[in-house]
Amino acid sequence: MSDVLDRVAVLSDIHGVLPALEAVLAEPDVAAADRVVVTGDITAGPQPAEVLDLLAREGERVVWVAGNADRELVELRRGRRTEIPDPIGPYAASRLRDEQVDFLAELPLTVTLPVRGLGDVLFCHATPRNDEEVVLVDSPLTRWADVWEKLPDTIGTVVCGHTHMPYVRLAHGRQVVNPGSVGMPYGRPGAHWCLLGPGVDLRRTHFDIPSAITRLTRESAYEDIAEWADYFLNARAGDAEVLEVFGRMEGRGAASEGE
Repeated sequence: MSDVLDRVAVLSDIHGVLPALEAVLAEPDVAAADRVVVTGDITAGPQPAEVLDLLAREGERVVWVAGNADRELVELRRGRRTEIPDPIGPYAASRLRDEQVDFLAELPLTVTLPVRGLGDVLFCHATPRNDEEVVLVDSPLTRWADVWEKLPDTIGTVVCGHTHMPYVRLAHGRQVVNPGSVGMPYGRPGAHWCLLGPGVDLRRTHFDIPSAITRLTRESAYEDIAEWADYFLNARAGDAEVLEVFGRMEGRGAASEGE
């Protein structure tokens, strides 16, 4: 795609939460965007097939990127693994139609698009080289240098998801953007996303969370759906708590307070 895009909406980590996705797609700036980039972990949640169907109705406006949770559902369905660490994963895998499994299996790890004011923007789920690698807002610059090692010099902005918390920072002259999570936010409730072009605008869509929980409990057959929906839609996991956990995953004793 060679044409420069004026506005790109980025939705990450929807995790099968249809009411949150519906609320974001109804935002005027999302409806008017040239493209809607979905940066992975689309389906591992209570309504995976419904979320894919809704995004598919947006047609070629949607640009898809694979996430580690989507990959795990595909691997489970195709017999390449016997379990998924996320308790809702096996349920989500069982709800996907065969053609949806095939579709997810073909999604790319990264996509690069030209965006007005930002130049070439690389979209990925976790990092450009790995769909489950953890980098954080306070990751040291040495860590980012390692992540950027094979990235072309033409890429000035990288958009990633995976950690479910929004931020914007610079790392070795490159702008890093995490839009946060549409369906499983950490730190504060709401459906988080971002708008690119000519700058970076982190957004949060408010929606009726009690009604969404009631709807999910009614429409999803996942046995623990009421507890799951209450925990994730109300963002019961605080940002400090989650940063500590992810910091250990990144190799630190605890998430640092700065560089």
